[in-house]
Amino acid sequence: MENKDFVQHNCDHYKGHRFNDLTHRKYAGGADVCIVGAGAAGGVLAYELSRAGLKVVVIEAGPFWNPQTDFASDELSMSKLAWQETRLVAGSDPLHLGHNITGRGVGGGTVHFTGVFFRFHESDFKVRTLDGAADDWPITYQDLEPYYDKIERDIAVSGPRHFPWGAFNGPYPYPVYEPIGANSQLFRKGCEKLGIKSTVAPLAILTAPFEGRPPCINRGFCNQGCMPNAKFSTLIHHIPKAIQLGAEVLSDCTVTKIEVDRYGKVTGVLFNNQGQEYRQQARVVVVSAFVVETPRLLFNSACPQYPDGLANSSGMVGKCIMPHSSPDVYMMYPDEVRLYKGTPVQAVTQDFWETDKDRGFIRGYSLNAHGARPVAMAGGLAGKAGIWGKKLRDIMLDYNFYARVTVVGEVLPNPANSVTLSNEKDEYGLPRALVTFSYGENDNKIIAHGVSKCQEILEAAGCIDPIIVDDTAHLMGGCRMGNDPKTSVVNSFCQSHDISNLYICDASVFVTSGGGNPTETVMAIAARTSDYIIDQASKGG
Repeated sequence: MENKDFVQHNCDHYKGHRFNDLTHRKYAGGADVCIVGAGAAGGVLAYELSRAGLKVVVIEAGPFWNPQTDFASDELSMSKLAWQETRLVAGSDPLHLGHNITGRGVGGGTVHFTGVFFRFHESDFKVRTLDGAADDWPITYQDLEPYYDKIERDIAVSGPRHFPWGAFNGPYPYPVYEPIGANSQLFRKGCEKLGIKSTVAPLAILTAPFEGRPPCINRGFCNQGCMPNAKFSTLIHHIPKAIQLGAEVLSDCTVTKIEVDRYGKVTGVLFNNQGQEYRQQARVVVVSAFVVETPRLLFNSACPQYPDGLANSSGMVGKCIMPHSSPDVYMMYPDEVRLYKGTPVQAVTQDFWETDKDRGFIRGYSLNAHGARPVAMAGGLAGKAGIWGKKLRDIMLDYNFYARVTVVGEVLPNPANSVTLSNEKDEYGLPRALVTFSYGENDNKIIAHGVSKCQEILEAAGCIDPIIVDDTAHLMGGCRMGNDPKTSVVNSFCQSHDISNLYICDASVFVTSGGGNPTETVMAIAARTSDYIIDQASKGG
């Protein structure tokens, strides 16, 4: 069965899964591994662990999407791909928690991400050593390098023959898609005039057939779910393969508690489906529920043995969350640009990723030539830039003439930026998350420099009249990895310091945020964690 047919078969089969139909389901007596969350990390874990012969159950709060029937080239209807449940925010710079931060459903955020696929640089893992700030990771770039290679091959990443930055300079498994759209052409033209290196973006989007999936045809609706399946997601790649290998994926099921025995070991999870509570026993539990829901679940699983929440003897659960600063700069060009054409990000520069102390701050950022659909652009102008009424209407009448560049800026870890529990409760009677965030001085300097550079690039390309839209993207931290149990939550293999059969494997384990899109690093960490769990299982651990 070809991949596209297998994806369709499993989407049809699992869509509408209901537990009153599954009283005799496989592994009812327990799994080797229960994974909470089926996003970028959860999908990789499910596939790799199933491939090793382990009994795997994945529990996902959202639906099992069918790309052919559930996705549409429609911005408004596809807002359902994001996590829409209520979350409370606080701080000097409260986060907009929605489409650009998190996903909901099998595939998680990979279903609606732009597909930008960057490796972190060597320096990202040793910021304390190099810059005297934040902390070093307990792993190095070299520890992840074979997993970066593996992930790029496994999903056929497309990219330039030569990538000018970092330890990996190409080539990628598949060539880039050309010609690129007008917005990216303008970006590269402006960069060239200013002596800034740029390149076509590496993307988790096919430029040639792969495993029964077609190449991209540049429809431009990557953020609304890719109907043809040209863009990678764990929904269409890792999860179907895991199911074929025997994994069970339980969608529309919200895990409410991780259970612990009298010896302090995890025994499984409780979850809710359609108002009914169920128990899934497991020898190992891996929480891959992302930066907000992962700490929340650990807190809500507090018990007499762990009164402050699971894996929290350090007090670091929920601490040091880091979004990327992500302001957009829109500027008008004399001719039509048409931001909706093509995949959203087709050109990038990482010239400003590394620390240059002459700039007056440490660390840095990347710049993405970033397309925008009309509703998203108007929503950003109104909701984040405060532009309304006639001014908004006039701008949107000229929508086709706007170019856009987006900053993806590193944010340094700060314990005051956190996920905690609020006093408000959800439909399961559990406290909702309270997400508190404020930028630091260095973060704001990065933003100012990045916005200025965006304007310079677009001006050099012939654009005028800048509009700045403040925003954030991605989200990392909250359960950082480290060698010291007093200052971190998990070890270098994402294993809880406190509970040996509890793992936390998603973007929450990041120690620093880097200067670019994090999805490839999330997946590389998940692949490395999978190898460790498999090795421990082979030893009877």
